[in-house]
Amino acid sequence: MLEDGRSFRGRAYGAQGTALGEAVFATGMTGYQETITDPSYARQLVVQTAPHIGNTGVNGDDAESRRIWVAGYIVRDAARRPSSWRSERTLDEQLAEQGVVGISGVDTRAVTRHLRERGAMKAGIFSGADAERPDSELLAAVQAQQGMEGARLAEEVSVDDAYVIDPADHGWQGEPLGTVAAIDLGIKSMTPVRLAERGVRTHVLPAATTFEDLRALDPDGVFMSNGPGDPATADVQVNLLREVLDARIPFFGICFGNQILGRALGFGTYKLRYGHRGINQPVLDRRTGKVEITSQNHGFAVDAPLDGPVTAPETRYGRVEVSHVSLNDDVVEGLACLDIPAFSVQYHPEAAAGPHDSAYLFDRFVDLMAASKTKESL
Repeated sequence: MLEDGRSFRGRAYGAQGTALGEAVFATGMTGYQETITDPSYARQLVVQTAPHIGNTGVNGDDAESRRIWVAGYIVRDAARRPSSWRSERTLDEQLAEQGVVGISGVDTRAVTRHLRERGAMKAGIFSGADAERPDSELLAAVQAQQGMEGARLAEEVSVDDAYVIDPADHGWQGEPLGTVAAIDLGIKSMTPVRLAERGVRTHVLPAATTFEDLRALDPDGVFMSNGPGDPATADVQVNLLREVLDARIPFFGICFGNQILGRALGFGTYKLRYGHRGINQPVLDRRTGKVEITSQNHGFAVDAPLDGPVTAPETRYGRVEVSHVSLNDDVVEGLACLDIPAFSVQYHPEAAAGPHDSAYLFDRFVDLMAASKTKESL
């Protein structure tokens, strides 16, 4: 049931009951397990545009976090049985086990076209006894829930306790090249692994980490992850990042971290009509002229001028330019600071799931930290 009264009927899938959230669509043909375990999908009902879902089951290795985060799951043709040597259970079983209410047998193409025309909106999935209530009651429940604008969710999905990902555990030989403090706003497990593969020891820290906490680690760089919710609510993280930028500690942010950098520099953010979600989003790297096919999951964007460089509204940070732009709708997909060591992108370069076009960004971060160390030693 969508908040404008449009409804779709199907079969119960996963747990039975009620799921409320924002209805959004994801266009990935593969990677459904990574999708449902991406914390950026917290409080969202995900419509998979790919028609066949569950074909390869689920396993303990491909999850991108400690649990399923989607509030509800909407698919067309659910696999009757998985077919993969890596499968440990069916997707249906895992959804039910974790209490995630889903629906199958839905015309997901029609749902997607509706959301593309009218934008992401509040919605609900109702099954079992809950589905027998009058449509008017279901619609009232959908409309009464909180929207995504103004939602502060990063603290809900972040870890409670810090942990470390060490390079030696991911094929790196020799001493680590440096240490990164990664603020977990909804981090995917593959992200610190990509840093570890490049010789960087990563301390993953809770969303409420303070600058004093960071200073105690004496990191060579600071990273802010992807995550759910409205960046306008992230004042704690924005203030933390300003302290990082003031201290000239190298910074790299992705997705929510890109929006926080934008806010720290003084730019605004806004909600997209239906967002970018999937593993096939084309982005232009304006510095090289190359096109990357990227993995994305965001409903908000940075409001920064595409014609640059410009002086940041927070003038103490100097010049900034939009480094990457979406080829679908000209949305800002990256920021590069020219006078301080900081940059960010709006997408997910860890490629879990997705193409590996953007792996160079982790190398760029390692190079930025190395250059900063060299400058300090001079």
